[in-house]
Amino acid sequence: MVTFSEAVVAKDLDAVEDMLADEVVFTSPVAYRPYPGKAITISILRAVVEVFEDFKYIREIQDDHEHAYIFTAEINGLSVTGCDFLTFDEEGKIADFMVMVRPLKAAQALAAAMADRYPSIQEAAARIEETQGK
Repeated sequence: MVTFSEAVVAKDLDAVEDMLADEVVFTSPVAYRPYPGKAITISILRAVVEVFEDFKYIREIQDDHEHAYIFTAEINGLSVTGCDFLTFDEEGKIADFMVMVRPLKAAQALAAAMADRYPSIQEAAARIEETQGK
């Protein structure tokens, strides 16, 4: 079975989607409010893999149901360092997914890139929910 970090680095978002709990909550580093639900979370993650270049995890910290994955990437020529904080539920699914990034200029570049894609992210999430009968 592929791990979360292996799936992300390989851009295997279908595998990542299978790892998400239906009621996962995604907290973005560039949005004010968290996003509840698997459909919006995977739609956001699919867009993120398009905007980050040279993405790689450089460190992983685990403690039972809590994992932290520190990563580096580039966005619009800016170096970014970030961390994916994951909480796994009793079934081993990701129930909480929070991302933090730095420095500020890279976070601003990420915010701009994701804002441009947000209408298509919402459309993708709606399509997923329709196919799942929600």
